[in-house]
Amino acid sequence: MPRTIDITVPDLSGSLAVVTGASDGFGLGLARRLAAAGAEVLMPVRNRRKGEAAVAEIRRQVPGANVSLRDLDLSSLESVAALGATLVEEGRPIHVLVNNAGVMTPPDRQSTADGFELQFGTNHLGHVALVAHLLPLLRAGRARVTSQLSIAARSGEIHWDDLDWERSYDGRRAYSQSKIAFGLFALELDRRSRAGGWGITSNASHPGVAPTSLLSARPELGRDGDTPQIRVIRWLSRRGILLGTVETALLPALLAATDPAARGGLFYGPSGFGNLGGPPAEQSLYGTLTSTEEAARVWEVSQELTAVRFPTPGAVRPTA
Repeated sequence: MPRTIDITVPDLSGSLAVVTGASDGFGLGLARRLAAAGAEVLMPVRNRRKGEAAVAEIRRQVPGANVSLRDLDLSSLESVAALGATLVEEGRPIHVLVNNAGVMTPPDRQSTADGFELQFGTNHLGHVALVAHLLPLLRAGRARVTSQLSIAARSGEIHWDDLDWERSYDGRRAYSQSKIAFGLFALELDRRSRAGGWGITSNASHPGVAPTSLLSARPELGRDGDTPQIRVIRWLSRRGILLGTVETALLPALLAATDPAARGGLFYGPSGFGNLGGPPAEQSLYGTLTSTEEAARVWEVSQELTAVRFPTPGAVRPTA
């Protein structure tokens, strides 16, 4: 049986938290834990039906939880901009943003609404645009921004000569690229915030390995059945062998997003064997995430691709 692992979450009363991908898996667990600590939680979701079921589950487990849905499809920059405009119009400072949503290894190349390879466009570019649109509210709340990576970011590289994998598609390598790029962005966001006095703290986390829907049957991704990998992961997780559970695997992101001692520019993940499971802790950056030159390149190219510009120091709103 898996051993019990948990952390203490500080009182978040009066805080506003936004969690992407909160309709199931890690995101749902993160939203529940933040709500249980007193935060008001906004759950931007693509599928309203799943989102409503998630809200009902949180309210069942956390009586009095202050949770609500917003519409967001990270594979559409128009949808991202619409959510940003809605929240900026509401004008409420955001104190915690967990960029958690993602898609993983469609067997065949798929594109976002804007023509990007699906994983790069959703996991990375959609979140880049979201942060840019929400920047005034993040600055107002002196927010902690935590971006969820993957153990897949430990190896691989950014395919600079074919970012959208149009010439040769490899789902696994494309997934790694999306998470490497997103990790470099998260670290660069912290550097830019400190240099520009934005007041935002940005860090990154990874869950290790645990049984979520990422590798399960996903007909919308062209995967009609569960992968062999997810069957093995479920078997090991149920027996507490090496891997985590959904509840333990969300803890690195929860710690990174809420612990007063968690700092910007750092990386958090499970501390067990191979960082596959175990208690959450600060970890050394993967070698793929250490280049500040590569991070600056990701920062600039991502803005060009999304057509959203981050402000220069002293400005308040991004320009589109």
